[in-house]
Amino acid sequence: MDPALIARLAADLTAADFTVDGLTELWGEDAAAALHRGQRVPALRAGARRIASQSRDASADEAVLRRFLLAKALVLGYPVDPAALDRALPTLTAAGAVALGLVDATGSPLLDLRPYSVVDARGVAAWWIASDLGELALGHAIPEHHVLGVGGASMTLSGLMLAEPVDLALDLGTGCGIQALHAARHAKRVIATDISERALELARFNAVLNGFANIEFRLGSLFEPVAGERFGHVVSNPPFVITPRIAGVPEYEYRDGGMVGDALVAQVVRDVENHLEPGGVAQLLGNWEYGAVDGLDRVRGWVDATGLDSWVVERERQSVEQYAETWIRDGGTRPGPEFDRLYAAWLDDFASRGVTEVGFGYVTLRRPLSGAPTLRRFEHYGEPLGGSLGDHIAGVLAAHDWLQARDAAALAAASLSVAPDVTEERHYWPGEEHPTVMLLRQGSGFARTIPVGTALAAVVGACDGTLSVGTIVTAVAELLEVDAAALAAELEPQLRELVLVGVLQV
Repeated sequence: MDPALIARLAADLTAADFTVDGLTELWGEDAAAALHRGQRVPALRAGARRIASQSRDASADEAVLRRFLLAKALVLGYPVDPAALDRALPTLTAAGAVALGLVDATGSPLLDLRPYSVVDARGVAAWWIASDLGELALGHAIPEHHVLGVGGASMTLSGLMLAEPVDLALDLGTGCGIQALHAARHAKRVIATDISERALELARFNAVLNGFANIEFRLGSLFEPVAGERFGHVVSNPPFVITPRIAGVPEYEYRDGGMVGDALVAQVVRDVENHLEPGGVAQLLGNWEYGAVDGLDRVRGWVDATGLDSWVVERERQSVEQYAETWIRDGGTRPGPEFDRLYAAWLDDFASRGVTEVGFGYVTLRRPLSGAPTLRRFEHYGEPLGGSLGDHIAGVLAAHDWLQARDAAALAAASLSVAPDVTEERHYWPGEEHPTVMLLRQGSGFARTIPVGTALAAVVGACDGTLSVGTIVTAVAELLEVDAAALAAELEPQLRELVLVGVLQV
């Protein structure tokens, strides 16, 4: 890997406006959406039409043409002859692209290289991410050593990521390195590990291409490369896909950890405690099996074997049939005899262990600063989410700590306010004076919809940060002509829940 050549590549990509917005402008929203669905023909056709209808502004035309040529080869996976590549990459040249392994000598692409952008609590980020060619470019199923680019799971995890500054962060199973880049924005140093030499090679390339100098890459399985080290933040999209352990079933390095069932996720959950400093947080994606034991109860058992605070959110639950179809298709195998053979292997594997469903979700773990863990939250939440999830998770952890430090009297003495993203919705029967249903709705975070009763709605409505909770509850009790102490006892757990999930703020 030649840093000088990579710098030339970055200069050419910048000059061609090879960005998410630049490509969308090149071929339009509809073609961009089709490409997101795995269809490249609309983007190719729309881009070609754009080039054919160029204006008379020679400098602008040249930048657009270069962008199209780069996108044709590096995003859409079509060959581009060396002379055209010389034009698209005037600083790097086609020879430099060959030297970097982007294309072969004929101009056929060897890597996928596409822009990536995000806006989060740390601001705007715009990078380029290299990965192996996918099914579209290859024209067949991907190989077992494939290094995946930025997908839905990657974007989910990066969206969940906390932004609090830490000295040292760990990206466990870095793949193309996207999570390491995100972590490097709030960590002084990041260690990124992977069992795949190929993945580390591409992750290192991506770090250099995007100007990151604070990431160290180490080869090895799970926590082996960081034995004895502790981190303020651990992130991981581990290779958790449940795969039949029989001959003839592809073992994709990017998703298959080589264990039976959900054992890999269990191991990560149990082992990460030894690599978190006090107050350190681990965030990972995972899945867990349902059968004789409830899936979330399985995760609870894994967590109970640790001394960690835990918040587990199950976002989806699939039948074993859906699960098999998802991951067989993910590897690029299309319906046909080979698909059927793999399908049967998956179903046999699940049947052998009595597995009927598989849950997917997020796992947040934290090592307490001292003492025993106090946070144990396991929930299924399949509704659409709001924004700023990383900030929301940080807020939930902080709210939990605040609540733990306050008994009923201290909570009653506190002054709370309704979060600015919260609205109230009321439903009435026609002609009725009083609502039949009252709902509090979050606009951000988990975008929860929470039913509330008359008393709770009245208390929340009066929480503007000026009056104490106890004063408000007493006033509401008088209006409703009920015992104030009894109402306070009834509402306390509900108010704690609203504080915890961010509907009410300190």
